[in-house]
Amino acid sequence: MITQLDVEAPRLLPSTELPKYTYIPGAGLPHPFRDPRGHSHNRKSPAPLALEADTWAENRSYLWAIDLFNLGYYWEAHEEWERLLRSTGNETTCGRYLKGLIKLAAAGVKVRENSLHGVRRHAASAGEVFADVAAEVSGEFLCGLEFTKLQYAADRAAQLTYKNAYTAGKPVRVFPFILQPNPLPLAY
Repeated sequence: MITQLDVEAPRLLPSTELPKYTYIPGAGLPHPFRDPRGHSHNRKSPAPLALEADTWAENRSYLWAIDLFNLGYYWEAHEEWERLLRSTGNETTCGRYLKGLIKLAAAGVKVRENSLHGVRRHAASAGEVFADVAAEVSGEFLCGLEFTKLQYAADRAAQLTYKNAYTAGKPVRVFPFILQPNPLPLAY
């Protein structure tokens, strides 16, 4: 389910500590992994379990990335979904679905970088990926999210105008929607 922004994003993993800032390439912030001052420098975490359609609600990496996305940590959501994609595999249905989410998060990063061309390119590409995956899946939902609404959200993100200035490092939701899985998984 995609929910309009006027509601607060429910935390799917409320006990997980949020990063101290959201990384925006070129904004002068320490790179989260490479810089010793980065919020995730020397973070040692095991590879996530592969995302599967029937157990998505138990996949902490997937839920964590949704939390990050919904709270405006687009670069971090992108990175978490990338890690999950490596475990899931590029050519699986869930892997292709993850590619769409990665592109949607990349569009959020591009908003923060003030790259309207990048926003439009990534968001439109995300919509195309969601449409392709929807064509091969028998149901309306995959991993708790509805394809029609995902496609609409991605297409809408490609058409919007955005503010030109945001505070560097402060997580801000830039899209008029949040990703809200249906049903909501039990909080960890």
